[in-house]
Amino acid sequence: MPRLVLTVIGDDRAGLVSALADVVTAHDGNWEDSQLAELAGKFAGIVVVGVPGDRVDALTAALGELDGLLEVAAHPGADASGVADDADAQRLTIDLLGNDSPGIVREVSSVLSRHELSIETMTTGTREAPMAGGLLFEAHVVVRVPGGSDSAALRADLERLATELLVDIAVA
Repeated sequence: MPRLVLTVIGDDRAGLVSALADVVTAHDGNWEDSQLAELAGKFAGIVVVGVPGDRVDALTAALGELDGLLEVAAHPGADASGVADDADAQRLTIDLLGNDSPGIVREVSSVLSRHELSIETMTTGTREAPMAGGLLFEAHVVVRVPGGSDSAALRADLERLATELLVDIAVA
């Protein structure tokens, strides 16, 4: 069954997910996976849907009718059977917490890129620092580490980065 990756954004309000789910279901689609969030007054996210091959065009057209409520773009995704799986791959979780400053995401993602790691999920945010004032930046990142990668070198690079940025980084 073909899969579509939908990117969605709209002004946050009640009923957005329901409206999108109604359109997907009306076209015999199956909501498989999603990451959705309210960010700065906008509701945004990514949804993976499976849809029968003969319904892809109709679903894509119907999604355009949500304009004004949600802006939806449909992108072809890999069929579930076509997704490669590296049996030796492992997942590492990286948690970061420290004073907020520009460039933290760039620095962390650069280390991951140098080690040729793929980010599976990344959640970031800021919050008030208790008693100290200012903002704390926190990130939770899950990366896929292919078999044969040098995890010790990655950990060493992240520890070095933590020292440079004056943040705490935990790798599990």
